[in-house]
Amino acid sequence: MLPTPVVAAVVAPLVLWRMYSRIKRLTSRQLSKTWRHRTTLVFFPLLVLALAAGAVNNGPIVLVALGAGLPLGLALGRIAIGKTRFEQVGDEFYFTPHAPIGMLIALLFMGRMAYRAYEYYALGSLEHHEFVTSPLTLFIFGLLAGYYMTYAFGLLAWRRAVAASSALPLNPQ
Repeated sequence: MLPTPVVAAVVAPLVLWRMYSRIKRLTSRQLSKTWRHRTTLVFFPLLVLALAAGAVNNGPIVLVALGAGLPLGLALGRIAIGKTRFEQVGDEFYFTPHAPIGMLIALLFMGRMAYRAYEYYALGSLEHHEFVTSPLTLFIFGLLAGYYMTYAFGLLAWRRAVAASSALPLNPQ
């Protein structure tokens, strides 16, 4: 088995690269892909349900924290989709996310995961096994899930509205 510092030295650059690419996507123009938005709308609710099912035995405060994060994420997602810049170029759809809200949520989640990973690494795997059952961790995850679900729904609604408006005749008589 590899020693823990070696594993950390290999995993840390990968994690930092993914963090960088995630933040870059939050600040630049992106091609809207319906499969990606639909996947988000399937994946995140399933993940929320799985985490809630796993947290049932850890007391009501954990479920309350997850449940409190969701509506706050939904509200922030609604605000962010309202501030997103949309454009259509030919048959392609593009959007530029509202960076401050998306970055705040992503950095909150990444910071919490980094802290939990540090705790796990510092205390050892046998002494600190409740990685995702912390109320704060699940609150932040609920925030993230609510935000991404709302944002994906908003992107699909925008695409549907554009498609419906372009199907209308230009000169109705």
